[in-house]
Amino acid sequence: MKAEDTNREHWDEIAPVHLKAYRVDRLLGGESLIDEIQKGEFYPITGKTLLHLQCHIGTDTLSLALDGARVTGVDFSPQSVHIARELAHKMNLPAQFVVANVLDIPEGALGEFDIVYTSQGVLCWISDIDQWAQTVARHLKPGGIFYIFETHPAFMMFDETQTDGFQIRYPYFHQAEPFHFEDEYPDYADNTYIPKTATYEWQWSLADIVNALIRQGLTIELLNEHDKCFYKALPGMSKTVDGWWILEGFEGMIPMAFSLRARK
Repeated sequence: MKAEDTNREHWDEIAPVHLKAYRVDRLLGGESLIDEIQKGEFYPITGKTLLHLQCHIGTDTLSLALDGARVTGVDFSPQSVHIARELAHKMNLPAQFVVANVLDIPEGALGEFDIVYTSQGVLCWISDIDQWAQTVARHLKPGGIFYIFETHPAFMMFDETQTDGFQIRYPYFHQAEPFHFEDEYPDYADNTYIPKTATYEWQWSLADIVNALIRQGLTIELLNEHDKCFYKALPGMSKTVDGWWILEGFEGMIPMAFSLRARK
């Protein structure tokens, strides 16, 4: 698919940029980068097998390994996986990293896991939410859990170029064709870098996500919404002392992220 091939080129391009922007120095120093919300919602993970879908350069995967999980990371970007493997080697961690589109992993290729995990800016790159949910369910052991922490789809409606006020630019509900972004816009992790490769992104409503998992037989155990985000999604956002991004004056008013835990 042209859209996914273009997106792969984009992630290959920005992987080295994110190596410099993703707090890797703290990771190499032995510090887990998993935030307190996630730790409170699906830990403890010590000794458990964990599959991290769309792992990018592996900083969260290796954080999960530091916190005790036996990890396997999957990403469709060869450059991202190359960096992840180098980081694992530097940290002397037994993490496995696989180059694959999460929608196309051959059945039985990776086995089953205690936990399937994905987080922070992942679903907009998924072209088929039902196929994604199948991947999640197929890789869970009976009784295993799936966990996701992600941008709230309602928050994705706002125009990200508006510096004052809010303007709805994108539909909340899924559209057949992906959004095509080819404007010169700074990378979310490094505002000094303008990606050269265009991207294609898909919008999925909260109902789309939840129902796709239910259709695969998973039981939803937890669904929380949060008034803070893990990146600067809008120009007017400010960073808190503990590393979250908020809109001052709108605390408790706008859903910016959600977390979900489901069991097979």
